[in-house]
Amino acid sequence: MTLSSNPSPRAGYTLPVFACAAAIAALYHLHQELPIGLNSVSIDLLEPSETVDIAIEQVARLSPNSALAITRSDPGDNLDLTRHTPIWALVALNVAGQEESIAIQGGEGLGQHNDQPAIYAYARRLLQENLGRHLRSGETLQVTIILPEGKALAERTSNAAFGVVEGLSLLGTSGIAQPLSAPGQLEIFRQDLQNKAKHECLVFCIGENGLDLSRKLGIRPDRLVKTANWLGPLLVEAGMQGVPSVLLFGYHGKLIKLAGGIFHTHHHVADGRQEILAAHCANLGLPTAEVQLILASPTTEAALKHLRELNSAWVEWVYGAIAQQIDQRAAAYIKVHSDRAVAVGSILFDRDRQIIVRSPIGDSLFPKVC
Repeated sequence: MTLSSNPSPRAGYTLPVFACAAAIAALYHLHQELPIGLNSVSIDLLEPSETVDIAIEQVARLSPNSALAITRSDPGDNLDLTRHTPIWALVALNVAGQEESIAIQGGEGLGQHNDQPAIYAYARRLLQENLGRHLRSGETLQVTIILPEGKALAERTSNAAFGVVEGLSLLGTSGIAQPLSAPGQLEIFRQDLQNKAKHECLVFCIGENGLDLSRKLGIRPDRLVKTANWLGPLLVEAGMQGVPSVLLFGYHGKLIKLAGGIFHTHHHVADGRQEILAAHCANLGLPTAEVQLILASPTTEAALKHLRELNSAWVEWVYGAIAQQIDQRAAAYIKVHSDRAVAVGSILFDRDRQIIVRSPIGDSLFPKVC
């Protein structure tokens, strides 16, 4: 028997794709264009320019002018908690008083951001363009996206850290869900870093929210490197490529793990966030009863809120120490594994996208990347 090498990680599709597929199936059903037994519909992903077939689980007419269709998420070989979650699309034709041809809204389980449904640009474009191709002359269409498990799943994500409350978001800039947690994806990030290694300083962001905020703060796009949870390997790669400095820019609930020596930040691999925060609080002299409350906090965001309620100075002292520890441990990690000296700075932000702290090195690096 011969052993084959591990296959490449399988990509899947992002939540907007399944929402769009369900909406198209419901519209087909209203138009009586969905053949009996048809179990999939075709979607133009737009980004990338590719047409794919998405499975439809159920579809039913609710009234002469409305129908509901259901799909299930398939993110590919990703450690994604939305795997197999149901996605409903309720489609209604010619709703009284509707002026726009296609109106898109969020239902239960679809999060809110700034009091608006958390349906972002790519998802809206995907729905508008795909549905628009099937809309008949004179018709208007109202689409409501429902995620029945969305609110419960959102409690296990960092969505609230980026202002999305009460559910999940239809986020992303592509229809393809790259397996960011699978080892094969690391090579793509490594190649991106290698292409940008000529710069004096690179900015590491774990995910799309950090990338979005960094751009809004004026950080140059050609300095940005997406790392997903592969911070350790990519820090070492920066050393191997001779990058002089790295700025870690991220949500405090993720980057705090580095202060505890955890260099793969996915929660399936390791945690310890509250323990790291509580240890720094205790080391700086926070009363024992307060340290115990920090340790028992359900999230780092809740612990940060408690520190702020005690005294803003505690936030400055504790997070200042954590940021410097992140810098020191990351620089030491690079030195051990690449035998190169790289200056590492860090900037941590909270759920409201407000900067909590800049380490001294992070503060000095920031102007170089803007």
